Amino acid sequence: MPKFNFIALDSRGRESQGEVEADNQTMALARIRERGLFPTSVTEAGAKARKPAPGKRATAKGGGSALNMNIEIKMPSFMMSVKPKELMVFTRQLATLVDAGLPLVRSLEVLGKQERNPLLRKALREMAEAIQSGSTFAEALAQHPKVFNKLYVNMAKAGEVGGVLDKVLIRLAEFMEKGQKIKNKVTSAMVYPIVVMVMAVGILAFLMVFIIPKFKEIFSELLEGQALPGLTEFVMGISSTVAGMVDLGFIRVPGIILVITGVFFLVSILKLAAKTQTGAYMLDNFKLNMPVFGTLVKKTAVGRFTRTLGTLMSSGVPVLQALNIVRDTAGNEVLARAVSSVHDAVKEGENMAPPIEATKVFPPMVISMVQVGEETGELPEMLMKIADNYDDEVDNAVAGLTSVIEPLLIVFLALVVGTIVIALFLPLISIIGKLS
Repeated sequence: MPKFNFIALDSRGRESQGEVEADNQTMALARIRERGLFPTSVTEAGAKARKPAPGKRATAKGGGSALNMNIEIKMPSFMMSVKPKELMVFTRQLATLVDAGLPLVRSLEVLGKQERNPLLRKALREMAEAIQSGSTFAEALAQHPKVFNKLYVNMAKAGEVGGVLDKVLIRLAEFMEKGQKIKNKVTSAMVYPIVVMVMAVGILAFLMVFIIPKFKEIFSELLEGQALPGLTEFVMGISSTVAGMVDLGFIRVPGIILVITGVFFLVSILKLAAKTQTGAYMLDNFKLNMPVFGTLVKKTAVGRFTRTLGTLMSSGVPVLQALNIVRDTAGNEVLARAVSSVHDAVKEGENMAPPIEATKVFPPMVISMVQVGEETGELPEMLMKIADNYDDEVDNAVAGLTSVIEPLLIVFLALVVGTIVIALFLPLISIIGKLS
């Protein structure tokens, strides 16, 4: 009998792993639910793709030679993805169809036929088949973790249990729309400085590689071995390194290639460090505390935390399970560790406000409003109000950041270009004096 590995949550929101024996995946899901667990992932143990035996040729469905065989070319799964906007549109459409009274399976079939994304279309088809076989909507979602995250799955599970799936889907679509709106605003604010910096680097590289070497030849001819000013020597040295050949002892490489390789190596090191817990924590901590951008990053992270937690709790997800989901979808290791400590304290019977304050990550306003929400019994509503408030603050921060970045970039470009101009002008004074 086949064996299936599973990951599931208990009634208190704790995650556990195990193995069951069953004839198929549907039976495995049923046996896991009999244990009082809520499965989030079920996969067959040791499942491998079957390959045709060597020496045999694939034939067409009705037989025949290899000349008549059907060849299906598929894009590799790692190259396919579902964009947040596509998932948001699907959620809104599914909520509309379910609210109109259309059966869930029929709704998935209708949306699957009109879906253009192959990965999402395949997921919808398999979800409809799984529900027809006896799985719940949340279990069908959990079988596609690349498309639907834990937040999506658990909110759907809460909506099914409470009989308000249509309302939960609408709330989930609104949550995704607001999150995408904030992301677009932050991205648009970053476009201007990135474009200016790329152009500045391009112009600077052009000056270093093509213009300054010409001036170096002119100065060496006209000054006849006379020493150049220190600033000019410094600029000429950088130009020689970038435009010339650098001797590494065992090989000579162009300086510009060495610079590009160094930048690529530095970016690769940072990406590798971000995949470790310690490295991700250090990088995220730097993001939260860096000048100019740190305030915007922190407000965005706190707003996402409060909106996610408020949306989950208002949809009927238990608080411990909601904190686990928020921790996994935080997108910031510093915030994730803080939420983990809050989860442990709430699990021991404490209120949420004291451990939130103890983390020293959240602003005093968040702590105060969470405390008021717990005292009045309206914590989900209070969390949503905090999120709305931080959305407004993010808007103001983006506008303020744009107004600050523009003069900073102008000053930076003026310093760089001005330094190069002065460095080239200083030897000209000696040459003009010599000529006169």
